[in-house]
Amino acid sequence: MAKLNDILSPFTAWKHVVREPVTIKDPLNREAADRYRGFHKNDISECIGCGTCESICQNAAIDLVPVDGVETKDGDSGLRPRVDYGRCCWCGLCVDVCTTNSLSLSNEYTWVDEDPDNFRFVPGAENKSWDSREKGYKKPGNGYELYNPKREAMEELEPEKRDQSFIEIVQGYSKEQAEQEADRCVECGICVATCPAHMGIPEYIKAIRNDDLNEGLRVLYDTNPLPEICGRICTHKCETVCSVGHHGDPLSIRWLKRYIADQNPAEEYKKILNTENLQPTGKKVAIIGSGPSGLSAAHYLALMGYQCTIYEKLPAAGGMMRFGIPEYRLPYDQLDKDINYILSLGVEIKYNVTIGKDITLEELHNQYDAVFSGTGLHMGRSTRVPGTDHPKVYQAVDLLRDIVLGKEIPLEENIVVIGGGNVAMDITRSLARLQKQKYGKVGVLATSLESEDIMPADREEVIEAREENAVIDPGWGPVEIETEGDKVKGLHVVKCLSVFDENRRFAPKFDEEQKKFFPADMVVESIGQGMDLSYLPEAFKEQLDMDQRGRILVNDDFQTSAGWLFAGGDIIQGPDVIHGIANGHKAAMGIDKYLSEK
Repeated sequence: MAKLNDILSPFTAWKHVVREPVTIKDPLNREAADRYRGFHKNDISECIGCGTCESICQNAAIDLVPVDGVETKDGDSGLRPRVDYGRCCWCGLCVDVCTTNSLSLSNEYTWVDEDPDNFRFVPGAENKSWDSREKGYKKPGNGYELYNPKREAMEELEPEKRDQSFIEIVQGYSKEQAEQEADRCVECGICVATCPAHMGIPEYIKAIRNDDLNEGLRVLYDTNPLPEICGRICTHKCETVCSVGHHGDPLSIRWLKRYIADQNPAEEYKKILNTENLQPTGKKVAIIGSGPSGLSAAHYLALMGYQCTIYEKLPAAGGMMRFGIPEYRLPYDQLDKDINYILSLGVEIKYNVTIGKDITLEELHNQYDAVFSGTGLHMGRSTRVPGTDHPKVYQAVDLLRDIVLGKEIPLEENIVVIGGGNVAMDITRSLARLQKQKYGKVGVLATSLESEDIMPADREEVIEAREENAVIDPGWGPVEIETEGDKVKGLHVVKCLSVFDENRRFAPKFDEEQKKFFPADMVVESIGQGMDLSYLPEAFKEQLDMDQRGRILVNDDFQTSAGWLFAGGDIIQGPDVIHGIANGHKAAMGIDKYLSEK
């Protein structure tokens, strides 16, 4: 039975009939509230065209469009949001989700125009009267975000637990951590353009959120057949442009990639990736080198039905990934997980075979329909300062290779490493471990031309080296390695003021008055690597198109001027793993195109 109140309540509205209405006499000139949501403003110099505003708008009122004077570059799509006020409801979600805080709403609410098309405009690119207004709606401060600005911490072995062994340092994400980190992604895709392999980063992160790791693996393998490897040692340039990183920590893209690969068992790969029944073409391709570019090319060629044979000079596959990167960064069982899957596709590897010695390039040409070369950079470069010809001066790449091969390497109590890149940090940290095992203490110092803020090594590598008691003293140029008979006494250096000139050309400048001497019983050079193209006969090399630095020139398909010979990896572009993977993939498609047209 209805209550009397419920019956009479609608009639109470009649009391307003006799009240005097409130009328704003001049509504068009009345200033709105300080945080009123009016027309849009955008600082186009801060905006990166990530498209989060476009994605979140449920009325489809925002489109990204090109703007004169705004160029596409790493971390910036070159596009800017255009707002359609025929659709906009002024909810402000576009402002709330903006990763750079460039987008805001003024408190202006009147705009009179005879042309309705003018109500579609690009804020910041088209001058409006409200551009200079400070009042309006901005993303609130005090940690108000639609996503967590802090990344999930990655667990690592503590320095005192890792400084005497080569066991893996990074522990990997748990399911809960991975899903929390994946939830921070705004799916803008800015990272995709910066990745050399153009991986589907938002898609595989979405797969983690959806707890569909099989789909995540399929997305990874579309563009990258080495996810366990890349999930550990990729240079992750994608993270440097992550839009979330503009006002927070960038997404841990590399670790999320690793999480997907770690959680999928190797024995399930062929079923998940639907590669159990590949159809052969009857054509054969020879691949020189089993580094990232060679393995990548072999993988994608095998998927297309080509019989691939890899010729490897060393006794195990992986190239510099195995013989140049310490096991504490890239465990061999995870390296082998990626490689063994590629072998399961029918790829064959012939080990301990040197091209030009055990079999010639011409023989490969005659026996195969096409040849791909991805021989990498295995030769160390020298500073060539006085003393570098001493027997106790070594190359980092040689020592790293010997460590993997199980050879006993020379090891003194005081060692100086010359170099500031990741290879320099790898040998520094490897020597520190071996010193701790042999002498019970660390006595290795690394120095470089570059000051610490521009050292090419990953920042985490420098931090971890110091945690392991190695000394990093950057910003010094080698002058001479002092020797005395069969002994090394140390390294003389002078202060490096700058490494590059105004045109970014290598042209170091020094202050000869600022000097240092680093005592050492052994010196290791790690200033870069060079290529070994000795497998190319001189007469053939003369026929190939090459640049002034001696690099082989290739077209967009990574095809050389010889036609049947393709090349990629560090001898063409890099040096890093992800460029090699991308090169190998493109070369595989180029080889398929070449053989399909024959």
